[in-house]
Amino acid sequence: MPSYLTSLALAYLMLMVITGSSRGIYQAMNSIPSLLESLLRQSLILNSLTVSFPYILSAAATTTSVLDMQDILERFTFDNICKIAFDFDPEYLLPSLPLTEFAVAFEYATKMSTNRFISLFPIIWKVKRLLDIGSEKYLRIATTEVRKFAQNIVRKKKQELHEKSSVQKDDLLSRILNSSSLNETLATDMAISFILAGRGTTSAALTWFFRLVSNNSHVEEELIREIRKKSESPVYEEVKDMVYIHASLCESMRLYPIVAADTKVAASDDVLPDGTLVKKGNRVTYHPDAMGRLEKLWGVDWQEFRPERWLEKDSITGEWNFIPKDAYTYPVFQAEPRICLGKEMAFLQMKRIVAGVLRDFRVVPTLEKGREPVYISFFTSKMKGGFPVRIQKRGIDVDLE
Repeated sequence: MPSYLTSLALAYLMLMVITGSSRGIYQAMNSIPSLLESLLRQSLILNSLTVSFPYILSAAATTTSVLDMQDILERFTFDNICKIAFDFDPEYLLPSLPLTEFAVAFEYATKMSTNRFISLFPIIWKVKRLLDIGSEKYLRIATTEVRKFAQNIVRKKKQELHEKSSVQKDDLLSRILNSSSLNETLATDMAISFILAGRGTTSAALTWFFRLVSNNSHVEEELIREIRKKSESPVYEEVKDMVYIHASLCESMRLYPIVAADTKVAASDDVLPDGTLVKKGNRVTYHPDAMGRLEKLWGVDWQEFRPERWLEKDSITGEWNFIPKDAYTYPVFQAEPRICLGKEMAFLQMKRIVAGVLRDFRVVPTLEKGREPVYISFFTSKMKGGFPVRIQKRGIDVDLE
């Protein structure tokens, strides 16, 4: 499997908006890391990567048509989180690229939930909610659609488990429903959090990754060398050993983190290491976006996309070794005790996607020369207006000696 619950913490904000409650969610999720690890080794996922994804890229390469790579990645991650979490394929990544009511509602709900959180005058949206007008009316409609989708999944899954009680189901929701007595409301809340955590985070990270790689040919060549040393359909152990891809992803997320800023609320009075007093109820915001661009943390070349800053060469074998950074220097996945539950899963999924795409295709941005994409951050970071690209089939054009 890959990675999905890339950030259950990210799901928290929208989950509260949609459900009005978060009590008990995290207690029910304590077993998720071990469940993900066991699912990871199974082959029921990444169907989209082996079927729809390559077909769409190959067709685009043949016709030289322009694709929105950001949209393709969002569709891919949505299909896969549904497959992993629910053993259900919504078929959002089809060659026809269908537009679904749920996807539109989910996108709107995510955007408006974020706008609530960052609003300078919360009284405005609260009045709109009270009167059921404007953006709050549409948010209510969108969240109702989201809940209906998740509720239907839960009901069908419960019915399936009841009718086929002797059959072992390996998807995440089945395991959780079998191991606990969740009521329908809490199970629906969890289903929404799964989708939220898995849909936008990985696709956002990969969008910026492919943009940076396309502008740095020496990095792309190193990536291809590493990819071609592995089998065409790399297994779990091979994916884990893709060190240069791992470093490149870390470097990409340093410059374009999945979440530009994150806020915590003090549960009790506290004092920060520098002596700053934080009172109970105060908000404290840290900015991975800014931290990833500090010269004192990353050196004078902080502006460069340089995966080698995460690597050291073994003096004997000449192979790269990955050197991780302190989580408080690089808080893209937060830090203990709030470290992202799906961090390792996220890396495995992204590395599998990168290997699958770059082995056979070159991603070529079609933005006008000199025009830089705009980084925007709602719930997760996105590229404003999408990421238009052309796809080129790759030949044996990299010297592997």
